[in-house]
Order: sequence, then C-alpha cells, then structure tokens
Amino acid sequence: MTILRLKALLGAGCFSLALIGTAMNPAHAGGLERGGYDIDLLFDPAPFATEAEATYVMPDRKYKNARGPGGADLGLGTTADGAEGYWVPRIGAKVQVVQGVDCMVDYSQPWGAHTAPGNAWNGAFSNIETDIKSDNYAATCSYKMDAGKGQLRFIGGVFYQKIYGFKENYTDIGFGTMVGRVDLEADGWGWRAGVAYEIPDIALRASLVYNSQVKLDNISGTLNIGGVVSVPIYGAEESMPDSLELKLQSGIAPGWLAFGSIKWVNWSVLQSVPICAQGTPSSFCVTNGLGQLTSLDLMYRDGWTVTGGIGHKFNDQWSAAGQLSWDRGTSHGYGAQTDTWTLGGGVAYTPRPNIEVRLAGAVGVLTSGHSGELAGENGYIAGTDDSYDFGNDLVTAISGGIKIKF
Repeated sequence: MTILRLKALLGAGCFSLALIGTAMNPAHAGGLERGGYDIDLLFDPAPFATEAEATYVMPDRKYKNARGPGGADLGLGTTADGAEGYWVPRIGAKVQVVQGVDCMVDYSQPWGAHTAPGNAWNGAFSNIETDIKSDNYAATCSYKMDAGKGQLRFIGGVFYQKIYGFKENYTDIGFGTMVGRVDLEADGWGWRAGVAYEIPDIALRASLVYNSQVKLDNISGTLNIGGVVSVPIYGAEESMPDSLELKLQSGIAPGWLAFGSIKWVNWSVLQSVPICAQGTPSSFCVTNGLGQLTSLDLMYRDGWTVTGGIGHKFNDQWSAAGQLSWDRGTSHGYGAQTDTWTLGGGVAYTPRPNIEVRLAGAVGVLTSGHSGELAGENGYIAGTDDSYDFGNDLVTAISGGIKIKF
C-alpha cells in the first residue's frame, strides 16, 4: 500500500501542511501496510498540539482468468473483485515537557488488509474473504540541542500493537465442500529510535527513524468448518516488519518547499504462517508440517517507497502541496501487490493561527501481473489452490484532518 503524508514547514514560520492519500492492492502494495508509522507531529514547534485525521481508500483491483487447484476451471467464475475500500484513522497529541524535550502519544492502524472476492469464483478454495486489522498505541519523545546553524534531535519511543482478523475459504474434510474460517489474534511490543537535524530559518529538516519488529509469539484463535467442526488453534511465531525511513525537506524559495522520502520495510519476514491445533507440539506441526491444519500464505519480499513533492504557502491562511510516490510491490509471483504509482495533492486552511484544517486526495495506478505458484522457504509452494491475472487498475483516496495547537 502507498500512504502519502505530505507534512512540511512552509517558509520560516510555524505553518505545517499535512496531506494524506493512500493506495493499495488487494492486500496493499506494501505488504499489509495501511497507515504505517507517523511521528511528524513531534516536530510541531507549538508547546502543545493535537491532531486527528482520517483517509478513505477506494481500490478497484479486478481478478480475471481465475483457475482453481491444478489450473482447473471449477465453473465458479473466472473474475472477481480483489479489494475492498477501507478507512485509515489516526489521532495524536504532542506536548513540550521542558525546554528541548517533546513527547507525543498517538493511536493508529498501521497494518491491515481486506479482500472479499466471494464464493463465486474459481479461487474460492483459496480465498472467499480475508480481513486483517491492527491497533497501535505509541509514545515517542525527543531531545533537541543546538548544533551549528540548527538543532540536532534524538528520538526514541515504544509502541504496543494488536493484530487480529479472519480468513474464509472453501474446504473439504470428507463431509462435502464447506466454508472454513480461521480467526486469529496476537499482540506485541516494539520500539523506535532516530535522529533529526533542523534549521527552522530555511525550513530544513532531515530525519532518519528506525521502527523495530513487533514479535508475535502468542498467535491464537479458532478454526471453524461449516459450523460442524471448531478447533482451538495457534500460529507459528511471527513478527510484524521493522522499517527505516529517511525524510528530507528544505525551503527552495520564499513560500516554496521541496520534500522527499525513502522508506524500506522488511516485509520478507512474512512468508507462510503454519496454523496448528492447540496441543500439537510445535516441533511436529511448525517444524515438520505434521498435523498442520492450514496456513496463512503471504510470501512477501521487502517493500520500498520513494516519494517527492512540492509545497507552496500562498498567504497566512492557505497552502497547498503535491506529491508523486512509487511503491515497489511486495508480491513477486504470488499475490497481487505489484508496483503502485500515486499522485496526491491537497490544501490546508488556517482560519486562526492555532487551527489548521486539511483536505486532500490521491489517484494512483495498481500495475498488472499474475498470481500463481511460488516456491518459498524450505521448499514450500504457495498458490496451489488458485491462479489469476490482473490488469492496470485504479485507486483513489480522500482525506481530511484538523490540528489544534497552543
């Protein structure tokens, strides 16, 4: 998934512009990413600032030429809708604790996926509906000190994360074809560390922030098959990915600012997650695959996002910005998360010095490809239950937000 956050100081004043746009593939162009991580509020120069924002994303991914196991036409249909619209909310507050020390707390939904191609396509033995959600609660602080013409800032923080969701698909355990449903949940902790350098007089800021993996060693839930069989289950230990992001911005003329970023996300940590019955030893089910009930196949490669844009302050009340972003798709033969190109833009209105209202939009292209069998770790092959093609598809998004500071 692509998420566009155009946050920049325009000129030497305190005005900030935050524009959000989002794009995704069936499970997002960047693995399970939705809102990702955002700590830009920490840089607001006001002693206290709070903001709330929400983005609605409308992807239009279409599957075609779908086949079932072994390339068979099951007569269920060769086309399906490969993505569902979704909201990305975020709320945060920042306070200057003492001179040079700032802290912020925020709630966000960094990860998620929702696909619902239904039961009337040939891939229904692989996916009828998959819905993954997340809740993230974070606290981040920074200490800044004078350094040369500007200020050097050291950043650190922790976050608690909960991941939960379900997947439904057709299955056959000897009683005929039924709908199998897996419900799972897990949680864990992570941390972040970074450094930034700022020269407010020329609106210059360079920041490098690392977010750690979130270890999920308590994945658990239930497997229900047609209301006939219900089994407590657990998943192999996994981690949500770590990431590293470099952001740059600088004033280039009075009222004009250029900005860009490069982000790496370690999505390759998520391959295939074995699902086992509670009580089955991990040494048998996870290590050797004995008694494995099902699996959650992702088969990702690392994600990269490159962004660049321009912002302009027209007067004390109105500013605008535009941004172009490229996401390298995390799918590479299995799944439909190919490269995504997104163009976003928006405006910010400041009716009073301490109130800022934002409105933004984005439009993007989800590039074409094919999903089929893919060999992964230890010889495991994903994609044996379905295959399909997809063309260049459209994604759009709208966003709104408000910031209040004192």
